[in-house]
Amino acid sequence: MAETTTHDSYPSTKEYVKIAVLLAVLTALEVSLFYVDKAVDMGGWDGPLLVALSAIKFILVVGWFMHLRFENSLLARFFSGGFLAAMTLYGIVLLTFGAIALFG
Repeated sequence: MAETTTHDSYPSTKEYVKIAVLLAVLTALEVSLFYVDKAVDMGGWDGPLLVALSAIKFILVVGWFMHLRFENSLLARFFSGGFLAAMTLYGIVLLTFGAIALFG
């Protein structure tokens, strides 16, 4: 017979709504940042800000909606390591193409 476990510390519906609203606000910031960058020169800060906002949204979705923060810490390290590896690779590719565009 399968054993069931209950977690009293799981977020309530109210907390899920708060996270959903926060995700909507972050998405609105990302969209507005895109349009502000078209109107005002941000000096190259638009890309890093968009990546940071995306990272925050990723952490919120994985932590709360996928319940990762309630699981074994090994899983959190696995996802964090994968995320850091992906962002490192993304940075290397951006730097590579930037160097090719600059010197090519």
